[in-house]
Amino acid sequence: MKFLILLSILFLLIPIHDSFSELEMSTNSQVYSTEHTLQVYGKGLPGENLILRLFGPDESITKFDQIQTDSDGHFNHQLLTWPSPSSGTPYGTYVVEVLSTEQKGLSKKIDIKFSSTTELISVAVERQIDTIVFAPETGALNQSFRVFIQTTRDGLNIGNDPTKLLGNSMIHLPDGSSLSLKNSFKTLYAGVYYFDFTPRQEGTHVFQISVFNEGVSSKGFAATHVLSQNLGGINKEIIKLNSILGETSNQLDVLKSEIAGFDTTLLQASEKIDKSTGTISTSVQSISEASSQLNSLLFPIIASIGIIVALQITIIARRR
Repeated sequence: MKFLILLSILFLLIPIHDSFSELEMSTNSQVYSTEHTLQVYGKGLPGENLILRLFGPDESITKFDQIQTDSDGHFNHQLLTWPSPSSGTPYGTYVVEVLSTEQKGLSKKIDIKFSSTTELISVAVERQIDTIVFAPETGALNQSFRVFIQTTRDGLNIGNDPTKLLGNSMIHLPDGSSLSLKNSFKTLYAGVYYFDFTPRQEGTHVFQISVFNEGVSSKGFAATHVLSQNLGGINKEIIKLNSILGETSNQLDVLKSEIAGFDTTLLQASEKIDKSTGTISTSVQSISEASSQLNSLLFPIIASIGIIVALQITIIARRR
């Protein structure tokens, strides 16, 4: 008898809800437009407190309600009448979630679509994640640079733990090896992440960013070519070279000026030589004229002397 009493007490202490754990949820449609009602219904445990949440495309909570099931565990709740689209409730894919407060956090989720169409038709809701990677085109060896990643779903940023969201990302190094980026990401704000990287090899580094969220994956790529020095250093070298070329140009201008002066001096010297040559030519001509005049004067005298000598020789010859 005592054993039966103890056994009955043990059955009373065991949580009955755990033996009949269940949670079901449905919505009255999968696609909604403005002014249509989002009705959520399903079944949980009798008299159970449930939390209904509506997540927007950016994973922010758009609507939050707490309800209680009836004595049979059923519930039927009007969660939202869709307003006109705005920055707070844009068109896109939403998630309806029912969360149990008594069944160890058991939850169910349903994807729905808010669109501009007025026809409520049953279609498959597809999620599309876009990943954009912003990396510099060039980098410098042993100098850190920053890479940014933006993840969006239906055009809105995805906010999540980057270790889980981007955990499969990696860098492909120039030597053919790969480096995991799992623990490298930091959050700038929801949906935008970044990491700092210091290259140790020259060449092209390819950043492969892999995103996984709600069973959907996406990849984005970017490449950075790493040089021995950055463009700033190259610009400094170019500026220095331009300075040297400028100084050389100035020296060439001075040399050109000096050469121009030398040309003037040579021209003057040439003119003086020409002038001197003309003077010498004139002098030679004068000497030639003087020689002619001298010859004209000396010729009669020499002729006279010759005649006198000839007469003297004749006289002497007669005397003999």
